[in-house]
Amino acid sequence: MIKLVHIATSPLFLNFFRGQVAYMQARGLHVSVITSPGELLQQFAQREQVDAYPVAMHRRITPVQDMLALARICRILHRVRPHIVHAHTPKGGLLGTVAAWLCRVPVRIYHIRGLPHLAASGMKRRLLRRSEKVACRLAHQVLCVSQSIRQVAVEDGLCSAEKVKVLGAGSGQGVDAEGRFNPSRFLEQQKRLLRHQLGIPENGLVIGYVGRIVRDKGIVELTEAWRRLRDDYPQAHLLLVGEYEEQDPVPMEVRRLLESDPRVHITGWLSDVALYYAIMHLLVLPSYREGFPNTPLEAAAMELPVVVTDIPGCRDAVEDGQTALMVPPADAAALQHAIRRYLEEPELRQRHGKAGRERVLKHFRQELLWQALYEEYVSLLGKRNISLDGE
Repeated sequence: MIKLVHIATSPLFLNFFRGQVAYMQARGLHVSVITSPGELLQQFAQREQVDAYPVAMHRRITPVQDMLALARICRILHRVRPHIVHAHTPKGGLLGTVAAWLCRVPVRIYHIRGLPHLAASGMKRRLLRRSEKVACRLAHQVLCVSQSIRQVAVEDGLCSAEKVKVLGAGSGQGVDAEGRFNPSRFLEQQKRLLRHQLGIPENGLVIGYVGRIVRDKGIVELTEAWRRLRDDYPQAHLLLVGEYEEQDPVPMEVRRLLESDPRVHITGWLSDVALYYAIMHLLVLPSYREGFPNTPLEAAAMELPVVVTDIPGCRDAVEDGQTALMVPPADAAALQHAIRRYLEEPELRQRHGKAGRERVLKHFRQELLWQALYEEYVSLLGKRNISLDGE
């Protein structure tokens, strides 16, 4: 069997492989994963029946720890002897492609899912940009999750245009719009029960956010927009599905405001958010940077309109004025204006929500992306005279 190893910094990233592993294994690929240790890695290995190798990797630049992680990854690759290494996330991408190059892995892929240097400055920006260039240079093929991120990567000199491509219409994983994120799945009784558990009344208008509660996701602007809106809409509630993180934390005064407001509901991290989308009236993603955010696609699959920032990645996930409203990044006034428009125009919410689901079903079904990725594996193996039986 062809051996495929995915490498990523955090086990949280493994959510992107839900269903994909079984798809690839059914087509003759033996899949293993390398991420930082944690319960999520163990759960993923048991659920997907894959070999999992824990290697501590830090998101920050930590030279000593990074060298130790590189050595451990090399030892694993020497033992597994994969035909393909598919590396993801900035740190996982750098360490993964360097290790795969040192171990002479036949097919090396780096998958750009976002460009963190775009939101950095000074020395940190230069180091992040340099690490992206190294990962791109050592990979045989570079994949991008969106056309707008691909354009930035080429224009910024990270990778040549000939070496980097987008599979299908893009996105990191596509969306299970016919199964998991299908609004017809959920009964009114289920939605009423969840609202009751959260303390949201039946007539409440729910403004939703799904993701990490950190500064570069635009939480400061979302909090300010909410502050300007809440008194005008006493039936409105803000639902934050996610958890705080120490890296890039929100200011303490923002956190205190959110946690002291009885109409703000913070769930913490959840493994399945589909039912939470079902009680929302719109989704907001005011991020500063993205690769190709999945939450706007998930929300669209659930027939929700979306408010997003006009940045690379988000531009690919929505159609402004058709499935969503786009606003400038770091602009709380524009954000509250877009949210206000959706709150006041239920027909617009419904029209954009239905158009969003139709778009997802047409372009972003998971099977379309998985098939494109499988064909990419076959093509790259063929260029090295390796067939699917490993010969």
